[in-house]
Amino acid sequence: AVIFHRLHAHQYMSRVHGMHPKETTRQLSLAVKDGLIVETLTVGCKGSKAGIEQEGYWLPGDEIDWETENHDWYCFECHLPGEVLICDLCFRVYHSKCLSDEYRLRDSSSHWQCPVCRSIKKKHTNKQEMSTYLRFIVSRMKERVSPAQSPGRPLLTLCYFVSRPLQKVNEGKYRSYEEFKADAQLLLHNTVIFYGADSEQADIARMLYKDTCHELDELQLCKNCFYLSNARPDNWFCYPCIPNHELVWAKMKGFGFWPAKVLQKEDNQVDVRFFGHHHQRAWIPSENIQDITVNVHRLHVKRSMGWKKACDELELHQRFLREGRFWKSKNEDRGEEEAESSISSTSNEQLKVTQEPRAKKGRRNQSVEPKKEEPEPETEAVSSSQEIPTMPQPIEKVSVSTQTKKLSASSPRMLHRSTQTTGDGVCQSMCHDKYTKIFNDFKDRMKSDHKRETERVVREALEKLRSEMEEEKRQAVNKAVANMQGEMDRKCKQVKEKCKEEFVEEIKKLAAQHKQLISQTKKKQWCYNCEEEAMYHCCWNTSYCSIKCQQEHWHAEHKRTCRRKR
Repeated sequence: AVIFHRLHAHQYMSRVHGMHPKETTRQLSLAVKDGLIVETLTVGCKGSKAGIEQEGYWLPGDEIDWETENHDWYCFECHLPGEVLICDLCFRVYHSKCLSDEYRLRDSSSHWQCPVCRSIKKKHTNKQEMSTYLRFIVSRMKERVSPAQSPGRPLLTLCYFVSRPLQKVNEGKYRSYEEFKADAQLLLHNTVIFYGADSEQADIARMLYKDTCHELDELQLCKNCFYLSNARPDNWFCYPCIPNHELVWAKMKGFGFWPAKVLQKEDNQVDVRFFGHHHQRAWIPSENIQDITVNVHRLHVKRSMGWKKACDELELHQRFLREGRFWKSKNEDRGEEEAESSISSTSNEQLKVTQEPRAKKGRRNQSVEPKKEEPEPETEAVSSSQEIPTMPQPIEKVSVSTQTKKLSASSPRMLHRSTQTTGDGVCQSMCHDKYTKIFNDFKDRMKSDHKRETERVVREALEKLRSEMEEEKRQAVNKAVANMQGEMDRKCKQVKEKCKEEFVEEIKKLAAQHKQLISQTKKKQWCYNCEEEAMYHCCWNTSYCSIKCQQEHWHAEHKRTCRRKR
């Protein structure tokens, strides 16, 4: 046990959590009252506290004999502590503010029962039928909590909490649907207490409880629809329910009229489930509902393949209605016949078992018949007093004790048991050989079955391992190819950008050179006749490279247009 002093607790709570010493003292006293810690007096052994008594606390361990709590500490509705009302029939407790006026305590001296206990008392149903329905809900709960494992606290996982309702369903212990709903709420309650109200596990538990309530509401709405939608036999949507659902044409927004079943009606809305491949559900306004007897031509529907399949399913449902083919009634009759046959066969077997020992006792003094199988040879070597505990029925124990007295009074009877006739020994030897051969055959068959099963498991494991290795290899190759492709794309992009930059720089250089050349060209004069660089100036826009070009141009045309003063 770990011991800590009150002064140290005050210092720690004040430094770390900012709690006042008076509040710390109050919380410590409440913890002592609840038995979470034990108050003690210790004497200091060193330092300035040597020989001085100090108030301290120690944490109890396995040496404390904990008393079993009869009630919870936390409200079953809000999962918080405080002043609570204790139920007289179960462990649940509630705050007064968390209860509706119907369930609040009227008189402090009267007994009080919680809402769960009152609801469980109200309804009772067939256990076998109820277990069948609840298995679907529990299996869906297990599917929901499978990814919610908590590696840090493996014993406090949601799967651990779900196992209790699953076990009770398998054992047929539920008496009503309200009791199962109470266990689902208990799962939520325990999860919030263990993990906290804001934890991920608590959110999943709330989702489970919400889904469970929804499934139970669907079950109360129509048991046939609930069973068939989960069991999914062939043509499951075509089987009529008891009572039959109203058949209508329903029109969703953006779609045409479609055949559907009416599940329930509320105000101006109708809950329908459509015929067809997906069997979707929707709330449809009553003005978009038409009776099934309305002519299809008046509805102006688009006859698509899905609509035709839905109408075929509707026709099959109507045929089942006319023929009176109900899935639930067939299953119930079959289940009752199997139950009656199993009960009758079990009772007959039990009757044979209870009657055979009594018949053997009555013929104990008679000669042994070869056709009658005796017990195993080991029981023949023991005395009659050792056979008494093996009798199955209490009434036969009385008869055995009476026979034991007779055996002790008559020694020849004991001699008869120890020295049997030759025919009895031969019969026992034959029985021993017979059962030895049967057991050997059974052993060989089990060995061969085990060998085949082992080979099958090994073969499947190898195939699975091979497929996993191939898958890992393929993923590794794809990953390497993807990485290489990405690297190549990155390199190509870099090269393109570099080439583009070099091209732009080269263009800039060429443009500068071209501009410079143009500038130099503009600064020169050119021969008007042959366009070579000119040396002789004639007039304002005319120059020549040589006298020959000047004479040719002069005689050709320039003498008429020359502006040079003469």
